[in-house]
Amino acid sequence: MLAAVMHTAFFLLLGASVARFLLRHPGEPRTPWVIALSVVLALLYVLGPAIGAAAGTRPTVRRLLWLGLVVATWVVLVLLAPSFAWCAVPLFYTALRTLPPRAAITLVALLTALVVIAQLKLASGPFDPNLLLAPPAVAALATAVFVHMERQAADQRALIDDLIRTRRELAATERREGTLAERQRLSMEIHDTLAQHLSSQQMLLQAADRTWDADPGTARAHVRTATGIAARGLAEARRLVHDLAPPELADGAALPDALRALDAGPGITVRFHLEGTPVPLPDRTQSALLRIAQGALANVREHSGARAAALTLSFLGDQVVLDVADDGRGFTGTRAGGEDRGHGLPAIRARVRQLGGTLTIESAPGEGTVLSAALPLEPAP
Repeated sequence: MLAAVMHTAFFLLLGASVARFLLRHPGEPRTPWVIALSVVLALLYVLGPAIGAAAGTRPTVRRLLWLGLVVATWVVLVLLAPSFAWCAVPLFYTALRTLPPRAAITLVALLTALVVIAQLKLASGPFDPNLLLAPPAVAALATAVFVHMERQAADQRALIDDLIRTRRELAATERREGTLAERQRLSMEIHDTLAQHLSSQQMLLQAADRTWDADPGTARAHVRTATGIAARGLAEARRLVHDLAPPELADGAALPDALRALDAGPGITVRFHLEGTPVPLPDRTQSALLRIAQGALANVREHSGARAAALTLSFLGDQVVLDVADDGRGFTGTRAGGEDRGHGLPAIRARVRQLGGTLTIESAPGEGTVLSAALPLEPAP
């Protein structure tokens, strides 16, 4: 906007100066030179931006040569016709825009001095202080306005650069967090499914190996059970690859039925209880409750020494609660918010936290353990 105003002002002042000269000095020998130099100055001024001489942030040979020709042409014009002196005001802007600050201010001062001399040369009658003071005041005002606008433009560019950099950093952070969240999700999925299946298979095959000679029927039953678990593990692996819902909940299967079908391995009896009136649950909540139950039963099998476990799914109006209780050896204290060893409990805590729920674990030596996960019926986003 400022550039357009200054360009318009330059040509208006140049045209006015030519008209003033022709009206006051008709038919003089210098008139053809003044007209020719006026045309050359106008052409130079127009060609400057067209060849990129007045653009950029660093002075180049082309820009300096262009500015030198413009200033030199204007100086000759002022020497021939002092009425062209006020064309210097747009040239102030051109110099400030083309040169480094110190060089530009020096050139502006020299141009201002030449304007003062030209004004004094044109003066007639008593001395007028305005002729001496007005050009420096105009030059100072033009320079101050330009410097202020340049600083504002620089601040805006810096702010835009900061915003772009911040957006890039935020996007990179979101990508990293998304990657970490996905890695944690896959880690929990693998622990709650494939790792459990492999652990159960290992226990069954070891039991079959121990009883193969003494009780072949029991050994074959263990092998058949291990084969079934391997089939479920294969389905889980395929689900992980395709990122589908748990196979136990596929084809519209209900969560209570999926929980009722869970087991904790050989030697552990698992019972399921349903309390309250079931309501439709979001797929994410159903998957989380199923995985929590699988992870809790894995802990029962691996750490508790229990012979029985109970799963209770309760619909309590504004929340759904899953309780997993066992009659194992238990432990001292309450781990509702403490440190957990291994991967099972941290994975369960993470699932509950992601859905805005609460997790409570209570136990006592010799009295077993109760894990309770309460999730709101409308999970937190």
